[in-house]
Amino acid sequence: MTDALSDDARKTDLQELLQNGWETHPDRDAITKTYKFRNFIDAFGFMSRAAIHAEKLNHHPEWSNVYNKVAVTLITHDVDGISPLDVKLARIMDRLRES
Repeated sequence: MTDALSDDARKTDLQELLQNGWETHPDRDAITKTYKFRNFIDAFGFMSRAAIHAEKLNHHPEWSNVYNKVAVTLITHDVDGISPLDVKLARIMDRLRES
C-alpha cells in the first residue's frame, strides 16, 4: 500500500505534471490527460506499452480509447486520491508518448 501524495510533492511533482498537460479532475483527487495520436493503431500501441508498465507497478489507470485518442485518469483507490504511484505512471506515460 502507498500513501497519499504529500503537500510538498503536490507543490513539486504534481505541478510538473500540470505543466506537461495533465489536469486535476474536477470531481475528485485525481489527474487526467487526453493523448492524441495519428490513428487508432498508434493509440492502441501506446495503451499496450503503458499497460505493461502499469502491470509492473501493480497500478492500473482508468482509461478509454476512441479512434486516435486515449483519455487517462490516474487515482490511487487505496488512498482515495493521488499518490506517488500516479505521478510515476504519469511520467512513464508521457515518456512513452514522446517515443
